[in-house]
Amino acid sequence: MKKFDRFLEHFLASLMALMLVSVSWQVISRYLLGDASSFTDELARYLLIWIGTLGAAYAAGQRMHLAIDLLPSKLKGKKKYRLAIFINLLVIFFALTVLVIGGGRLVYITYTLGQTSAAMQLPMYYVYSILPLSGILIIYYKIRDMKVMDADVPDLYPQPKPENETNN
Repeated sequence: MKKFDRFLEHFLASLMALMLVSVSWQVISRYLLGDASSFTDELARYLLIWIGTLGAAYAAGQRMHLAIDLLPSKLKGKKKYRLAIFINLLVIFFALTVLVIGGGRLVYITYTLGQTSAAMQLPMYYVYSILPLSGILIIYYKIRDMKVMDADVPDLYPQPKPENETNN
């Protein structure tokens, strides 16, 4: 999975670079050339959707997401372990219902209706397809986190074992 995480890092960085180029061209064409480019605003908007949603999945996988730890810091032992499992199950439930099921329905509806974007004429199901994909990634990462948790020493943000490490 480390290779996939590395690929995801590079893919997100590439999307951000493309968005930078798109926004820069928008500014140049509007203020220096006097004629705004018609597609760059739309491209930047869709790239932001992809970066934000896929970046959230990546952050969940790297345990870099925002968390309020007032309650976990006060708990010890099994109670802390149960809370960590409960939190991960809530995240899985949200990702499944909102991102995978809801996002999948949105992709299906926009595909069925043949909806396209105004300037680029891009099928909108391409734009929205990142929702179920990110939901699946979040679910995978949270299941992985629960598998590596130790009930005796619970940690809300466990570090998975390196892939090349063997079990004894």
